[in-house]
Amino acid sequence: MEQQRPLLFIALAIILFLLWDAWQRDFGPQPAPQTTQQTDQAADSRADRSDVPMGADESETTAQSDSRSADVPSGGGDGGRLLESDSRIEVVTDVFRAEIDTVGGDLRHVELLEYPISSDKPDEPVVLMNDRLPNLFVSQSGFTAKRQREGDDSLIKAPNHYSRYQAQADRYRLREGQDQLNVDLIWESPEGVEFIKTYKFTRGDYLVEVEHTINNKTDRLWRGNLYTQLQRTQVSEIDTPRFVYTYMGGVIYSPEEKYEKIDFSDMQDENLERTITGGWAAMIQHYFLGAWIPPAEEAQTFYSRYIKNNTRYVLGMKSANELRVAGGEQQTLSNRLFVGPKLQDRLDDVAPGLELTVDYGLLHFISKPLFWILDFIHDFVGNWGWAIVLLTILIKLVFYKLSEASYKSMANMRRVQPRMKQLKERYSDDRQKMNQALMDLYKKEKINPLGGCLPILVQIPVFIALYWVLLESVEMRQAPWILWVQNMSAPDPYFILPLLMGITMFIQQKLNPAPMDPIQAKIMMLLPFVFTVFFAFFPAGLVLYWVVNNTLSIAQQYYITRYVVKA
Repeated sequence: MEQQRPLLFIALAIILFLLWDAWQRDFGPQPAPQTTQQTDQAADSRADRSDVPMGADESETTAQSDSRSADVPSGGGDGGRLLESDSRIEVVTDVFRAEIDTVGGDLRHVELLEYPISSDKPDEPVVLMNDRLPNLFVSQSGFTAKRQREGDDSLIKAPNHYSRYQAQADRYRLREGQDQLNVDLIWESPEGVEFIKTYKFTRGDYLVEVEHTINNKTDRLWRGNLYTQLQRTQVSEIDTPRFVYTYMGGVIYSPEEKYEKIDFSDMQDENLERTITGGWAAMIQHYFLGAWIPPAEEAQTFYSRYIKNNTRYVLGMKSANELRVAGGEQQTLSNRLFVGPKLQDRLDDVAPGLELTVDYGLLHFISKPLFWILDFIHDFVGNWGWAIVLLTILIKLVFYKLSEASYKSMANMRRVQPRMKQLKERYSDDRQKMNQALMDLYKKEKINPLGGCLPILVQIPVFIALYWVLLESVEMRQAPWILWVQNMSAPDPYFILPLLMGITMFIQQKLNPAPMDPIQAKIMMLLPFVFTVFFAFFPAGLVLYWVVNNTLSIAQQYYITRYVVKA
């Protein structure tokens, strides 16, 4: 077996991995485009209340019928706005500029003030939530539709996300020295049951406390089920480099099943209905997420819905057990809503498993330690680019002995290559005898034909894990390195790093024994060019890792070939 054939397979495997990413990005499940007809039908779709979940003991028809009779405004919205809207409440903190609509008390618009949309637009923040087409993404909560039971005089009327709340002010701002900002919205049933929805924003935090207080001022029992949900359309991400695939869609977490993706195609195929205690539900995208986290001790029925007529997706939870508030009593229900970047140290503290929304894939058990080390180095050097360089050096030191064995094997193969060529010419008509002669040669010279490949195979999972760390970590988003590289999460604007990567790959090939097969030799010569083209569209941080790794490999291979093997 020739030394270069396994190396060729490894290189092709990496190319296939990159091609798969590109295919997922360009030809995988794509967002359904918002046609002119869909936009024109937006007003008509407002009559559809199928995104209001039904109560635990109600039918879908009942839920939709009762939701239509809720206290809703008759307004028709404006310019691309799909959901009904009334007046807006503006909330400004040190990290948010948010808008809450009095219809439903929904969180309709969220700007992340510390995250510019691009490095060349520092004053234009990322808009994570928005109620306008095509990129609709909102957070909603309320009470499920209920039906009056025969012979039951309990009260069931309650607000959902189509009900009109009353607010005390239309602007709230977190003042200097103020750590918390509360926004109250009030809705009262005809019978006199008061519902207060309170948003509690905290300085420096993306976690919002959302309380629903039920104040039963009547002498009759009130009963109902609280729901919290996220609703969005599927759109192409603007914060992801070309040829790079990242997941956008729903995820849920439970102590039993752990982290589970509920993608948009799953929601189209069937509705999710599952009772979970101690879990959470989220809609995630590259770098950012929105997640509802209910009390860990309360059972929730997780659900999903696909609103077909205007291509919306709903993922949420409702209380599995019916809530009951006796006449003259009051009860407060508290949930948490995280809306912001996937900061791993913060997600760890918010809820179990929430850090898994940083989607490192199957190799997360390798990726997470790599990120911890990278973050630790960054704390000392203060620059993510130099942190990547130092981490690459550290990884090379860890795998030094494996690489040494690989390079020794390659050097020995280069030494006997003329004799291998002679054997190939001698037994050109008898492949079996040629293979036997090669095996005898390997045995006599104490050469392992796979000795140069196995150490590389061991390192491939680490490379792939680090690929996801550099791709998924929001901490490196728009982080500068030096000179022309001012955004590690975007492609090199001048293609200098990809060119350096191609040059170092070409030098590495020259240090290795050339394949005896002419076709294999031509393919190997093409690989530096192919990789250079691919990496031209990759984030600069990834290319920097590859350049440093190749440079260190060249230095190590040169040293071993020149001094160790000859000695």
